[in-house]
Amino acid sequence: MAVYLIGDVQGCDGALGRLLDETGFSASRDTAYVLGDLVNRGPQSLATVRRLMALGSSAHCLLGNHDLHLLAVSQGIRPPHRSDTLDDILQAPDRPALLDWLRHRPLALREQGWLMVHAGVLPQWDAAQTLALAAEVEAALRGPDWAGFLRGMYGNTPDHWGEQLEGTDRLRVIVNALTRLRFCTPDGVMEFKTKDSAGAAPEGFMPWFDVPGRRHAAERIAFGHWSTLGAVDRPGLLALDTGCVWGGCLTAARLGDGGSSVELISVRCEQAARPGKG
Repeated sequence: MAVYLIGDVQGCDGALGRLLDETGFSASRDTAYVLGDLVNRGPQSLATVRRLMALGSSAHCLLGNHDLHLLAVSQGIRPPHRSDTLDDILQAPDRPALLDWLRHRPLALREQGWLMVHAGVLPQWDAAQTLALAAEVEAALRGPDWAGFLRGMYGNTPDHWGEQLEGTDRLRVIVNALTRLRFCTPDGVMEFKTKDSAGAAPEGFMPWFDVPGRRHAAERIAFGHWSTLGAVDRPGLLALDTGCVWGGCLTAARLGDGGSSVELISVRCEQAARPGKG
């Protein structure tokens, strides 16, 4: 049995199919963990979701910011962006089933010796708290008033975590950390404007995974979201968004030795680069 972690697909189903072929992936034998942003900006969001759904328990998919955006657009909470490529899902005859499947995906997983998120983990959180906080959002998204949750999800404040946070503010900070985070201060204040590489950190900020003394430093963490960062494979850290939708590659990490060894496998994507990364 082989285990793969896969970076942001963003509706590039052709590249996903080639990557699965390249790895020799078998749904009866292997397991894939897709690190969020399954849809949007690429040309085949519907085909991507249907492929992943068809893999059943062999594919474990996290929610990313673009997946949450699709859910918000579907409920009329957010207007479509000019760069969105979501109409094939929104107009599909099985739209309710597709959206229901998406809103039941997790925001964090701890499997195969790795903590997996779409974007980042705040320095105050250890793995157990990360999973517990993700579960709070998952419960809201899977509940009867999931549209109400989505209405309060957007915004950049509060910009840091506090145990005293409640209600919408609490859920918004959790979502922003797990699906949008790139840079933060040593005490966990988040910054969302900068989308460049790690070396472009604004003054006083740093990549979340470089914060000294972060409570999750002993964890192996895998994430996507940061296409300008590219692939990062260093002890205990995997970044797997290699900009497939922007004309780059779609990348998988094959885990071995109980998750302690990593082999990166990439396929080129035919999708031309487009403005509006993120």
